[in-house]
Amino acid sequence: MTETETPARTALYDRHVELRAKFAEFGGFEMPLQYQGVVAEHEAVREQVGLFDVSHLGKVRVTGPGARAFVDSCLTNALEKIGPGEAQYTLCCDESGGVVDDLIVYLRSDEELLLVPNAANTTEVIRRLEAAAPDEVEIRDERARLSILALQGPNSDAVLSALWIPVGHSYMSFVDAEFNDVPITVCRTGYTGERGYEIIAASDSVHVIWDALLASGEPQGITPCGLGARDTLRTEMGYPLHGQDLSREISPLQGRSGWAVGWSKPAFWGRDALLEEKEAGPKRRLRGIRATGRGIPRPGMVVTVGGAEVGVVTSGTFSPTLKQGIGLALLPRDVSDGDEVGVDIRGRSETFEVVRPPFVKTSPA
Repeated sequence: MTETETPARTALYDRHVELRAKFAEFGGFEMPLQYQGVVAEHEAVREQVGLFDVSHLGKVRVTGPGARAFVDSCLTNALEKIGPGEAQYTLCCDESGGVVDDLIVYLRSDEELLLVPNAANTTEVIRRLEAAAPDEVEIRDERARLSILALQGPNSDAVLSALWIPVGHSYMSFVDAEFNDVPITVCRTGYTGERGYEIIAASDSVHVIWDALLASGEPQGITPCGLGARDTLRTEMGYPLHGQDLSREISPLQGRSGWAVGWSKPAFWGRDALLEEKEAGPKRRLRGIRATGRGIPRPGMVVTVGGAEVGVVTSGTFSPTLKQGIGLALLPRDVSDGDEVGVDIRGRSETFEVVRPPFVKTSPA
């Protein structure tokens, strides 16, 4: 988005205004940053239940004969691992092995898939797919037609059950249903580490679902949540954010996302470069860092060992759960869990311990 472009708005923008949300531009959209405060919203998700509008995410429908095989030949993960009604985390890489985007693929059949990329990268993902697709495979941008809500937290099942919306299906699976004649897809996915669901509905009807969830969730302590809490929640889990922890310059191996690569697949974008890096071993890896004092890391801060610069913080925040600073940092491969590193915070070196995320334990099953 250029400086002269106006950020887009989701179909629920007026609802957010009514709730007195504070907005921020993100991925080309004007999105709620917070309503009652980041810490309060974060704690609501960890302890009760929170509701997010994540309709800024892309929605790309891939259909036609051989659609599944085509997508499998492009993205890193192996679609043979899942069946219809299941979802999979995967990566879209370029020829150098850099990450163009990380996304979720929802598999409906061999001839129909829904891809959910990040907002800022949707156009590029679509461009790459369209350039590679055979004539019989159609790539359709459904960003405007579809909206996505994220209901996250230990009370999420109770909120949906009160509305007779299906719950209890396995993690990374989805089911179709209806609520008040509005077709919805209920997905056991999320970006917080808590038990929860993501609900896909038509944008012209999504307000019906939003209103019903807030009303049904009142006895469960439901709280509307913005992107501020979404960021602290995902950081506590060590989940990467594209553009910070994964990027064209940070490969899946460096970003500790190699588990989402089907290494035995005969083809996917960036395969040769990634196999070469895997054989040699990545020179740097994404690791967790946790403050031993009061320091709070932020993206871009320099990481040191023995006073020498060795890496950089890619994500960092104050953890509302742990009440201390945590972050993710790209560090040399000879830095190990349990080591201590310094982080330059406004000219002062603060000590951090290198740890393996997640930083907090949750019960998402």
